[in-house]
Amino acid sequence: MASSQNKATHWQRTRNLTFVTLAIWFFFSFFVHWFGAELNTVSFMGFPLGFYMAAQGSPIAFVILLFWSTRRQEAIDQECGVAE
Repeated sequence: MASSQNKATHWQRTRNLTFVTLAIWFFFSFFVHWFGAELNTVSFMGFPLGFYMAAQGSPIAFVILLFWSTRRQEAIDQECGVAE
């Protein structure tokens, strides 16, 4: 069983990971789309960048974020001795 110090460390690191994950999610969910008109002045692969980020970039970023946060959480669990 994990000690209370490990539990506190685990919770602190998990909470920090959650905040970072939410910040990245917020950026790709809202921030990129709020500035879509400005991003459309730049072209990427023949498409306006705002369109590309909404149609392709954000979903790709979400999948990468999912895998990254899961791997990070597994590492935190291992280091704190609470892994399954």
